[in-house]
Amino acid sequence: MDKVLFSFGHGYSARALAERLIVKGWRIIGTTRSPEKLEGISETGVEPMLWPGTDVSEQLQQASHLLISAGPGPEGDPALNALKDQVSQIAPRLEWVGYLSTTGVYGDHQGDWVDEDTPLTATTKRGQKRIDAEAAWQAIPDLPLHIFRLAGIYGPGRGPFAKVRDGSARRIIKKGQFFSRIHVEDIAQALDLSMAQPTPGAIYNLCDDDPAPPQDVITHAAELLGAPLPEKVDFESAEMSPMARSFYAESKKVRNDRIKQALGWEPKYATYRAGLAAILDKDTTT
Repeated sequence: MDKVLFSFGHGYSARALAERLIVKGWRIIGTTRSPEKLEGISETGVEPMLWPGTDVSEQLQQASHLLISAGPGPEGDPALNALKDQVSQIAPRLEWVGYLSTTGVYGDHQGDWVDEDTPLTATTKRGQKRIDAEAAWQAIPDLPLHIFRLAGIYGPGRGPFAKVRDGSARRIIKKGQFFSRIHVEDIAQALDLSMAQPTPGAIYNLCDDDPAPPQDVITHAAELLGAPLPEKVDFESAEMSPMARSFYAESKKVRNDRIKQALGWEPKYATYRAGLAAILDKDTTT
């Protein structure tokens, strides 16, 4: 069977995966909600489709692999809602299905470590929706499903440098706060490895080896740029959007041992320091 990836919600992580697969001869079909993004997707060698609003059933029938990046909304998981009446028809063609979830499903652990066996105790509505979506995908019989719980994603065009440069970055201080992160290229590498070694039912955390307080990352970014250190602000008094504040409601360090042992995955950027240096190097050479 020809290798055909159908990418629901072809965003930042999916684009990084597509770059790896296209050079191997894959055909990739990617959806977007935005008509303005169709041309940009096409320029990367991916066949763009506007969705919702376009019938994608024919393309799904041709897919050997399915990646779901689109997050759940008010009415649940959009891809699942679209597929639930067709899964029995397309499942026999699928060799691999990947669902990109979040480490937010684990909730708050006050800076302690979590792994894939940690109970799912999300404290935010966003995290609970992900738990519900994971369960709904898992409930589909005979689907070769793989769940990837992603830590905070960064990479080219998505990181702290822009805010440090424009002076809007702040070092928000909250005692005991830890976040795990993952460079987008390491996500793509992990997905590529999994697609080559399908293990239906597998659940993997995707994060680097260096969970760290968020202010440390901002500090290091400023040092790399030779910029003044951004202002320190206590979390309790900081002006933040409800979304930004919700991220600080949970503190944990995420283990990645399972995917290393199962697939031989090793992050290219094992620390945020390595990842930020690579982004800056690429930024200054383009």
